[in-house]
Amino acid sequence: MGEFLNPELIPQETTLFAIWLLGLSLGLTACTVTCLPFMGTWVLGRGGSQAQALYDTALFVTGRIIAYTLLGAIAGGAGMWLSQAMRGGTGNLVIGLASIAAGIWLLRAGKPHSPCGVARGAGSMPPLLMGFSLSLTPCAPLASLLAVCAAAGSVKLGMANGMMFGLGAALTPLLILLPLISLLGKSLRDNREWLTRWIRWGAAAVLMLLGLRRLLLVL
Repeated sequence: MGEFLNPELIPQETTLFAIWLLGLSLGLTACTVTCLPFMGTWVLGRGGSQAQALYDTALFVTGRIIAYTLLGAIAGGAGMWLSQAMRGGTGNLVIGLASIAAGIWLLRAGKPHSPCGVARGAGSMPPLLMGFSLSLTPCAPLASLLAVCAAAGSVKLGMANGMMFGLGAALTPLLILLPLISLLGKSLRDNREWLTRWIRWGAAAVLMLLGLRRLLLVL
């Protein structure tokens, strides 16, 4: 997971700002590379409007903030145990399951007589879960966050650090790229109703393959 950030090097009065910058560094770099294949495929396959793409992006970002806040709180209370546990492949397991679940949702939603829950509110869960699960990807900024939270030795401080990290990571190019991908999908589907089904099925297959690849990393 890379080198830990030494919390003693961060002045106490600027800790939260430093953690926010750490999250921002993740959001502007590795986050895009790691998350775009999952969320880009989801947005393209769902085939919703621009408003729906923005809503799904907001859910994805919300899932990340919740995850980092929770991770910070756990690290603050449990010390370095969490960092060690995440090196065992837990993140890849959760990411794989979330991606497969998103692919299954696309397949079910594509059926002519899909249940109302699948066609409406249930569609909010895949982007939220992918945002949460992809936050568990081992990386140097996350390792540094956990180190700082563990050094704080407080659940409340850990939660505050995690939330600030998540708010920084929320500022990602995905906020622009995902709506653009949705616009591309709309232009492809215009006057081509037959293509909508194939795009949805293809996206579902890609998401499930991405999920299986993550699960294989755990074995």
